[in-house]
Amino acid sequence: MSKKPFNRLKAILAEHGKTNNWLAAQLKKSVTTTSRWCSNKTQPSVENMAAIAKLLGIDIKDLLHPTKK
Repeated sequence: MSKKPFNRLKAILAEHGKTNNWLAAQLKKSVTTTSRWCSNKTQPSVENMAAIAKLLGIDIKDLLHPTKK
């Protein structure tokens, strides 16, 4: 049985009560682009990850690997 890979971006958006549609609007990206990021079909660039981290007020490392607090 194949296990679906965990998507950290999708989880962080959910934790902040945000959607990929909100993210698309904030970053001026298409909804298709952010949807592909949230479904592991593609990954955001480092520049986009930095912008996402800034929007959500988190450390960019949290997008790469979950941290325990």
